Amino acid sequence: MTSATLTIDLGAVVRNWRALDAMSEGETGAVVKANGYGLGAGQVGQALLGAGVRSFFVATAAEGTDLRTAIGHGPRIFVFSGHMDGDTHQILEGSLTPLLNSVDQMLRHVEALPGAPFGIQLDTGMNRLGMEPAEWSAVRDIAVAQRPTLIMSHLACADTPDHSMNGQQLAAFRAMTDGLDVPRSLAATGGTLLGTDYHFDMTRPGVGLYGGLPFVDAEPVVTLDLPVIQVRDVTAGETVGYANGWTAETDARIATVSGGYADGLIRAMGPRAVLFAGDVACPVVGRVSMDLITADVSALRNDPTHLQLMGRHQSVDTVADAAGTIGYEILTQLGARYARTILA
Repeated sequence: MTSATLTIDLGAVVRNWRALDAMSEGETGAVVKANGYGLGAGQVGQALLGAGVRSFFVATAAEGTDLRTAIGHGPRIFVFSGHMDGDTHQILEGSLTPLLNSVDQMLRHVEALPGAPFGIQLDTGMNRLGMEPAEWSAVRDIAVAQRPTLIMSHLACADTPDHSMNGQQLAAFRAMTDGLDVPRSLAATGGTLLGTDYHFDMTRPGVGLYGGLPFVDAEPVVTLDLPVIQVRDVTAGETVGYANGWTAETDARIATVSGGYADGLIRAMGPRAVLFAGDVACPVVGRVSMDLITADVSALRNDPTHLQLMGRHQSVDTVADAAGTIGYEILTQLGARYARTILA
């Protein structure tokens, strides 16, 4: 097989959700946007539904429609982008709950779908989505009278526990919502780990479900094995890859594996990335190209049939560090060419 194998452990996703759920007394939802962080929103959603999740979060109404098809009616599906122009049919047909981000979205929703459920997103300092304090103050009483199902905001620096922004946003959220008889949510994965002050009525973990930081105790969810296509000897002074990207200082044995930036394996990781043959680290040499990666396997007794990028020895965040990015980007870019193996 020349396709890399991406193994997705749905049991680990469920166990990670249960571990995060145990940290708070309120409801624990689940963020499955970006196609379940690249791992398949439908199958992730079904596994989490079986574990007891009843509130899911997606980025867009189109994502919500796809998720509804997979998990059926009953669970709530919140849409972070709110009620955009053109979303009305999908919101209605998918029984979606838009998280309204502005007065314009609120007017669109109550005029197009009077009586349909909605939530409110507030901006507590991140300056990305949500109503700012002055805007919220002007419409708060009207909005609350319409019985929103949730009021939420999002933390900008929750991955840094001692950052002053966390306390500032917590205080702003309380100032905007204390005294309202509406369920509240502030914490995603990082906020859940900050402690009970941030939990309110619902937490909504995302990346921690999929084995990513800042949830350091998360179980690994993905394993990526890259098949070896060819192995060759190079002599000292020979080069490997585009632009003579690596020069052998001594004689070396080089394996070429199937996988590259077309599969979401970011080109920038090349100089720092490592593949594994069992317990033996094999450094990537030369540039990561569109379909191929080369690695030095000189330390091995026998030529390998495959090399592993993510798994027992290397997490998604380790790979992200090599590429100068974050685990979120690695997960969500995992390509469509992989042969996917699902573990229940």
